[in-house]
Amino acid sequence: MFKKVLKCYDYKFIIALVVLSIIGLIMVYSASMVTAIARYGFTGDYFYQKQKFALLAGLFFFCVTAVIPYKMYQEKKFLMLALGGITTLLVLVLVFGHTAGNATSWLVLGPVRIQPLELTKLVIIVYLAAVFTNKQEYINDLKRAIIPPILIVFFLCFLIAMQPDYGGILLILAIVAAIVLCSGISGKSMLKIAMLGVVGIGVMLVVLLVTGHIDTVFSPVRISRFTGYLHPFENQQGNGYQLVNSYLAIGTGGLQGLGLGQGVQKAGYLPESHTDFIMAVIAEELGFWGVLIVLGLLFFIVIKGLRIAQKCKEPFGSLMAIGISVMIGIQVFVNLGAVTGILPITGVTLPFVSYGGSSLTLLMLSMGVLTNISMFNKFEEKHKGELVKQRKLKSV
Repeated sequence: MFKKVLKCYDYKFIIALVVLSIIGLIMVYSASMVTAIARYGFTGDYFYQKQKFALLAGLFFFCVTAVIPYKMYQEKKFLMLALGGITTLLVLVLVFGHTAGNATSWLVLGPVRIQPLELTKLVIIVYLAAVFTNKQEYINDLKRAIIPPILIVFFLCFLIAMQPDYGGILLILAIVAAIVLCSGISGKSMLKIAMLGVVGIGVMLVVLLVTGHIDTVFSPVRISRFTGYLHPFENQQGNGYQLVNSYLAIGTGGLQGLGLGQGVQKAGYLPESHTDFIMAVIAEELGFWGVLIVLGLLFFIVIKGLRIAQKCKEPFGSLMAIGISVMIGIQVFVNLGAVTGILPITGVTLPFVSYGGSSLTLLMLSMGVLTNISMFNKFEEKHKGELVKQRKLKSV
């Protein structure tokens, strides 16, 4: 049976994933060459080598999660272990974390840096999908089905707010909203959840105020960085510097681009050119057509994930597929919004393309879960009659 399930993999989805990851690896090399030499004094492939290692690790985890039956994640022991593990990591970040970019979001383990936020998003997806599936019979019961998971999510968001990471919280709230909307909860209960959310944010702010962390989270530097996108040309050498240079990169590229590796803005003019603003480098070097190819591949992966969710007849798999797809889609939207000045700069990277080992590894792991859901769906469709016969024989 297991071999039959493996034969049901979606090769188009996997090809799109591999092609996008290779494009990302190439663009990380191109966008980070100058930064690597200037910052570390190493050869220009410093970030490229780290990203390549992350991609290989991600492919390994993809292969592992692609063959593990996704229904195992629904078990209570796994959920408790996952929640306990991620809570421990988020607390360790606050105590021993490495600070970069005005946020303490990384744990340093020798040569490896881990960002627990990335794993937190996946844990929340699996946890909410399992809870809302297991409690379908009383899904609208506020005390039994709604308040407990919402409290856990807000506690995790509070730990992330302490780092602080606005972009991460925004993504988590979007994921939670998508899963709640598709979970079968009534409109009346959704209104109650929204009210709980407002109360939760209020409590979070009070706790930050009492503990003295409010000035750190809402410092003038952070607020000005968050609002700098509104009028970037009024402060081109300050808060608007990054966005103005992003505009220059996008405008210079035109339709055809300057050519791979020929970009100018990455040479010290565009901060974070290999992470948050890698799309601006793609626009400058590969032009409109290069941007279109990258966005097309991302769009294909998101739509494929939503179709997997739609075809899945089992609610747990469907909700997980929705959560993973929305996670990628929202991240793309927020990143593009920041690069083009439509949204504030929140540090959200472009999935599969931007530099970031934790992000790439966890994304590939998530794609393995999505692939497993797809394979089991196809297997059940192809062998529906055979499965019915087996169930009848077992019941005799």
